[in-house]
Amino acid sequence: MFKSVTLVLILICLIFFFLESLPYFIEALYFIPSQAFERPWTFVTSIFLHADFTHLIFNMFGLFMFGLYLERKISKKDYIIIFLLAGVVGNFGYMITTLNKNIPAVGASGAIYGIMGCLAILEPYATVYVGYLPMPMIVAAFFWAFMEFIGVFIPSNIAHGSHLFGLIVGIAFGIYMRKNLYRKFNI
Repeated sequence: MFKSVTLVLILICLIFFFLESLPYFIEALYFIPSQAFERPWTFVTSIFLHADFTHLIFNMFGLFMFGLYLERKISKKDYIIIFLLAGVVGNFGYMITTLNKNIPAVGASGAIYGIMGCLAILEPYATVYVGYLPMPMIVAAFFWAFMEFIGVFIPSNIAHGSHLFGLIVGIAFGIYMRKNLYRKFNI
């Protein structure tokens, strides 16, 4: 029915964003580290929520740019697995790196970083722009990993742990897929 998983995910995020104005909607679905195991569904539901319009736009732009590219390289099933697994593990990353376990987290960033990590392994020489500087995708992934690692130690309203752990999941999944591709074609 739908050709693009990326566009479906963007649509889901947009629907969730408009539903966030309903009373108690966001509170029931956002991820709070101190309540993570009492509310396990929030490991997934929080991926589709966003703090504000700017947060939504930046995440959907990243998902659109990197997601459509990766989607052409792998199966829809693998794409969905990467997105959800990186998002869930990203929430674990936030849970173990945040200093205040009562601050909620929302957003698709961990999942998007997973897509970027997988793409960096499968298409390492694809050119991306970081700011105005063009660089190979693999170099950008190492740059983002470094920046998110440093960010974990600097208090902010950004879930750097989520980004970092999502990226690691994407890289690991990309390595796994690349090895299977080599075995399949005896490369």
